[in-house]
Amino acid sequence: MRLSPLATTLLLTFTAPIHSFSPTTTSSSTFFPTTTQRKDNGSSKTELSMVMGKVSKVTQALGIPGSAALGVAAATVGTVAVKAILDRPSRTYAEGSVAREYDAWTQDGILEYYWGEHIHLGYYNEEEMAAGYKKKNFIQAKYDFVDEMMKLGGISSAEDSNAKVLDVGCGVGGTSRYLARQLGPDAEVTGITLSPNQVKRATELAVEQNTPNANFRVMNALDMEFDDDTFDVVWACESGEHMPDKEKYIQEMMRVLKPGGKFVMATWCQRDDRKVPFDEKDERDLRFLYEEWTHPYFISIEKYKDIIDETGLMNEVTTEDWNEQTIASWRHSVWVGVYDPRGFIFKPTKYYKCIRDGYCLERMHRAFKRGLMQYGMFAATKKLSASQPVE
Repeated sequence: MRLSPLATTLLLTFTAPIHSFSPTTTSSSTFFPTTTQRKDNGSSKTELSMVMGKVSKVTQALGIPGSAALGVAAATVGTVAVKAILDRPSRTYAEGSVAREYDAWTQDGILEYYWGEHIHLGYYNEEEMAAGYKKKNFIQAKYDFVDEMMKLGGISSAEDSNAKVLDVGCGVGGTSRYLARQLGPDAEVTGITLSPNQVKRATELAVEQNTPNANFRVMNALDMEFDDDTFDVVWACESGEHMPDKEKYIQEMMRVLKPGGKFVMATWCQRDDRKVPFDEKDERDLRFLYEEWTHPYFISIEKYKDIIDETGLMNEVTTEDWNEQTIASWRHSVWVGVYDPRGFIFKPTKYYKCIRDGYCLERMHRAFKRGLMQYGMFAATKKLSASQPVE
């Protein structure tokens, strides 16, 4: 879609006083310029007055009648105001916030309607990306992700048909049940989450799908109730983001893993700022991503590897960045809602939340696109003893 000269002029007009604009930039500020922090209502009013003044001058220069100019100005200020509202995070991390938000997401059913049983990103190979990611089934992409994560961790029915598996941060149990079926009836998969609603829904689906070897418990991943050396496989997919203590998170998973056992983890990571320090925009964008979806903070792939190594319990850790394979998920998840609005259209009380989530999805896409965020993948085996590594 091409913008008219008037629309282009007005766009530049109301973004100019808020954020520096470069027509060639590909950062998130191009289409969603970041507003300045408001310290009080006075500064907010001053900023809006500046925008109104600039719009007025442009419309006068273009000879637009007064009534039409007033409408243009009102629409422009309205856009700025909406952007300012969306840029203020609404779900900051606090004690109990993760369980509360996932309880709410599970109860309203919108996330499950669009994302299915798997509350994690999907996997898109090079051919699928070349053909256009929207041609791929959004739900199938998530199953493909689990298959690829199993390959990375060396997990298969041939080797792990009798395994005891722990799924840390299991959501509504989609991956837990899939692993239970893939590994076979003699395997036992336990999923843990902070959300009672997720445990309830996961258990319901296990019964419906006749998957008795998957069970679910409400449990804090930072203080697990399991004995040392309990599980043959420890699996963690997109749960580290919500952990307020990354060291304890890793230590607990290493503790409950049996000697010789397999560990595989997927988690959103931020760029290693030891290599390239964060600038003001980076810090502002990260703050929004932390606080909109109740994340305490992210760390880098390199930092996670350091924490794993520091336990002294694991053999060599394989790390990868699956940004290219997963980035399509952010916008794909928006498009499935556009193509099929039935998941939310009859729930008007959730409209504002859906708008915020869609906006955050786009902010996530742009953060990953410009390398501020990375998709960390980790795989390792636990040493048989402190002095006897697995060959």
